[in-house]
Amino acid sequence: MSSFVDSAQLHAKAGDGGAGCVSFRREAHVAKGGPDGGDGGRGGSVWIVADHNQASLLGFRDHPFRRATDGQHGTSKRQHGSGGKDVVVTVPVGTIVYSKEGELLADLAGPGDQWLAAEGGLGGQGNARFLSNKRRAPAFAEQGEVGEEKWLNLELKLQADVALIGFPNVGKSTLISRVSAARPKIADYPFTTLVPNLGVVRVGARSGRPADATEFVMADIPGLIEGAAQGRGLGHDFLRHVERARVLCVLLDLSELAPCGPEQQLDVLLDELGDYQADLLERPRIVVGSKGDVAAHEMAGVLTISSVTGEGIDVLSAKLATLVTQVRLEEVERIDHEVVVHRPLPEEIHVNKLGDYDWSVVGRPALRAVRFQDLTDDEALAEIVRRLRAIGVDRLLTRAGVRDGDVVTIGPLSFEWWRDEVGAGLDRGDHHRATRRERLARHGRLDLGASDGDS
Repeated sequence: MSSFVDSAQLHAKAGDGGAGCVSFRREAHVAKGGPDGGDGGRGGSVWIVADHNQASLLGFRDHPFRRATDGQHGTSKRQHGSGGKDVVVTVPVGTIVYSKEGELLADLAGPGDQWLAAEGGLGGQGNARFLSNKRRAPAFAEQGEVGEEKWLNLELKLQADVALIGFPNVGKSTLISRVSAARPKIADYPFTTLVPNLGVVRVGARSGRPADATEFVMADIPGLIEGAAQGRGLGHDFLRHVERARVLCVLLDLSELAPCGPEQQLDVLLDELGDYQADLLERPRIVVGSKGDVAAHEMAGVLTISSVTGEGIDVLSAKLATLVTQVRLEEVERIDHEVVVHRPLPEEIHVNKLGDYDWSVVGRPALRAVRFQDLTDDEALAEIVRRLRAIGVDRLLTRAGVRDGDVVTIGPLSFEWWRDEVGAGLDRGDHHRATRRERLARHGRLDLGASDGDS
C-alpha cells in the first residue's frame, strides 16, 4: 500500500456552544436578588494549517473525521461555561481545499497558511445579559449555537524545484535514484511509478564544506501519455503536481523501444502541458535525451544522459542547479512568505419561498437571532423581534413579496406575517388581530405580528 496520498476527504465538525443559564440570586438577607445566569462557552473551531513537516494526505485516508469540543453550559452566580478547544489539522504545504460541490475554498500555498474549516457555535447568553430598566426579571436565556459541520475535499500539489516530465518508462525513476537518495520502484515496463517520488539533489559540495552546495528538490512525476490534459489515464492527477515546479526537466527516450521519435515525444509532451495550463510552457525547462547507452535516435542540441552508466548526469545536475538558483532569486517574495489566514465570508440572509403561503429565512445571522430556550416567553419573543428588525429581516421579507397571513419560518420559530399603513411584519403594536390561542389552534404556529391582549 502506498504511503503517498495526494487527495483525500475531511469531515470537519466544530463544537456546539454551551447554553446560557436562567437563574436568580437567592441568598439570605438579599431582597429581589435579580438574574444571575451565566453565559455558555463557545464551541471549538476546526482550523486547517499548512505544515512543511507533512508530506502527504495519508492521515486522512482512513480517518477523515476531525471534531472540536463543545462549550460548557453557563451556571448560576454569573459563572460562564468554558469554551471548547480548537482542533488544528495539519496538511502539507500546497494543499488546496474544495467544497463537496467542487468550489475552491482555500489554497494553502505557504508554510503557516491556515483556513477556518468549521467555526464553533456561539455560546448562549444567560438571563443576566437581558436585564434592563424595563425588563427587571428576565426568565429566558439563549441556547448555544450548533457548530458548523462540513465535508471537504483536499488536494495536494507538490512544490518541487524540478519536475521530471516524460513518457512512461523513459527513465525518470532511474535518474532520481541516481542523483538523490530516493529509491522509487524501477522496472522495465510502463507505469512502474504510480505516485510522485521526491528526492533532494545536492550539487557542488566541496569536501568538508557542505554549505557551498546547492540543494534542490526533484519530483519524479508518473509518466504522461497523449491525452493526459483531458484526463486520459491518470493525467489530471499527475499534471497538477507540475503546476508549482520551478523548473521542468523533459526526458526523451532515445532507445529503439521508444513509442515514437524524440521530436514527436517532445511535441506531445509540450502540447499536453500547454493544454493543461498554458503558462507551463513559459516555465524554465531543460530538454534531455535519456538512455544514451542504448540510443537509437539522435536529437541536435539536446543533452544526452545515461542513468545506468552515469553519462551526462553531473552536467545535467549542474544545469538544473543553476536554473533553480536563478528562479529562486526571482522569487524573493515567496521566500519572505507572509502567513495568510483564510476565513469564510460572512453568511448572508436569504428568503426562500416554500409554497403559496410558506416562506423560510436562512442564514446564520437570522438563526442566531432566534436561538432562545423558551420561544413561548413573551419577553424572549420581544427580544427576537428586536433582533430580526435590527438585521433587516422585515425589509427582506417585504421585498420578497410576503403577503398578509403567510407563514414565515426561521429555524425553530414560525410566525404569521402582516403589514398595514403603520408598519409591517414583526412589530408587536396595537393592531386588531386574533388572540394567540386562536392562532395556535388554527395554525399551530407562533405569530409575532400582534399583541396578546387583542381579540
